[in-house]
Amino acid sequence: MKQTIILGNIITMDERRPFAKAALVKNGVFAYIGSAEDVKKLAGADAQVLDYGDNFIYPGFMESHCHGHFAGDRFIGQANLMEGGLTTDYARYRRIIKEFIEKNPQRQLYLAAGWVENEEYVSKAYLDEICSEKPLIMQTGGGHSMLLNSKALEWAGIDAAYAKKMGYDMVHVDENGEPDGYICENPVMEIMPKLPVTLEDGKNYLLAWQDFALSSGYTAVGDAGAEIFFKDCPKAYHELEKEGKLKLRTYAYSLTPDNVADPKAEVASVAAKRAELNGEYFQIIGIKAFLDGVTEAHTGWQNQDYLDQPGYHGVERFNDHDKMVELIAEADKEGLSVHVHSEGGGAVHFMLGCIEDAEKITGDLDQRNVLAHLHFVTDEDIRRMGATGSVPAVPPLWTCKASPIYEQEVAYMGQELADQAYPIKSFYDAGANVVFHSDYPVSPMMNVKYSIYTAEKRDYPKEVTGGATAPRNLKEAITREKSLRAMTINVARQFHQEHRMGSIEFGKIANMTVFDCDFLHDDIEKVAQANLIATIVDGEEVYKAYEHNK
Repeated sequence: MKQTIILGNIITMDERRPFAKAALVKNGVFAYIGSAEDVKKLAGADAQVLDYGDNFIYPGFMESHCHGHFAGDRFIGQANLMEGGLTTDYARYRRIIKEFIEKNPQRQLYLAAGWVENEEYVSKAYLDEICSEKPLIMQTGGGHSMLLNSKALEWAGIDAAYAKKMGYDMVHVDENGEPDGYICENPVMEIMPKLPVTLEDGKNYLLAWQDFALSSGYTAVGDAGAEIFFKDCPKAYHELEKEGKLKLRTYAYSLTPDNVADPKAEVASVAAKRAELNGEYFQIIGIKAFLDGVTEAHTGWQNQDYLDQPGYHGVERFNDHDKMVELIAEADKEGLSVHVHSEGGGAVHFMLGCIEDAEKITGDLDQRNVLAHLHFVTDEDIRRMGATGSVPAVPPLWTCKASPIYEQEVAYMGQELADQAYPIKSFYDAGANVVFHSDYPVSPMMNVKYSIYTAEKRDYPKEVTGGATAPRNLKEAITREKSLRAMTINVARQFHQEHRMGSIEFGKIANMTVFDCDFLHDDIEKVAQANLIATIVDGEEVYKAYEHNK
């Protein structure tokens, strides 16, 4: 029997025993938590010892909503326009893309990602100037919009007829009715699965993503729509697990089409895929749907019109109430939850109404359906979130006033609404199971210490932005303890895994993350300077920052 003694300042997230000095792990599971003296008495003479000294040990941190394949693709498969941070510098984008093309002359199609749009409207001509011989696509950091050069439009079959069919809100055209290169929402989702990716590519992308997540202190993640960017992504996860290479536990939500034609058949298909592919480290636990887009692209589904476009309140992607109610109810029969992209207030309001009606059918107030992003939410809908047992996935890293996105929000939604964005504390007050998400790599940061910092300060530390941001909506700040819960036990509950992980307790999986900082009690500025020491999965170190005392 494999035994490991863990020594250090243990913050368990177990309310009955919140702190300890030692833990005993047997075959990857916690066998005892308590004092160092007691643990050493219980352990065998051949037990391995991991002594972290005065450092602090937490349950393995978890990310509730991210995109593994997309992240790995950005690491090794495409030009990353977010290198060095967010920018709207089109000259810099041009340099990054040209360098990527020069380093990868063998590719037949080029993808660059991380574009942040600003008031300067660019068309296919901008990309044609960079590369006119092969398809070139530049995608926004949020993933909901793209710019295609002429060759890419031809490759994708996007012409005047397609633009008319999809609508000019989603396929922009020039004065002659021809696509100008800019597309968003559904057309983007149609293109992504067509990108030339092999199964081996997909596996390599997931391994690169796993390395990043483990080296950032995360031991489990929720992949929100695993097939969005690569239809065989679940199979890639499954094969990696069979090969013994998957260590990052991944709980996936399978992508469903907008206003899916047959919700019952869709749920049956996901359940069959679950039966085929689920294992210990990869599990399909629900269904992912897009209700809307994002405010900065004018596609977030709002409760009111955009100020710069009277009569228009955004894109309603999945807006068939009866089909969503049926999807939720059928998913409940299979023990699955529904996880939605709901950025605008209109999308949030729609989804909560669907959940309420589905719960009248199922009687299940604990399905743990997830609403992610929650940019604009009314007080009434915050109350309904708690009443329906829904899971608000909130982004603390998005809460500050960051240029140019904040200025866009003010221009589109007005100062008052922009300043009330991204509630967190109110969801806790309503009794909801709040979880943090980063949406990585849609946003450029997935970071434990900065999530804690921004949840309390509603702003970034100065070393991140140089003081270029400002706090927003400080009444929604939360305590450190609530932040830790939103990255540990609450996420485990979202995954229906709270009996197996999320806290350091007897019988649970021995996943831990070690930092050199007491996130509960140290000064908040020290929190921003915290260093990751180690990441532990199943009682084994899978990442070590530097040699620690033993």
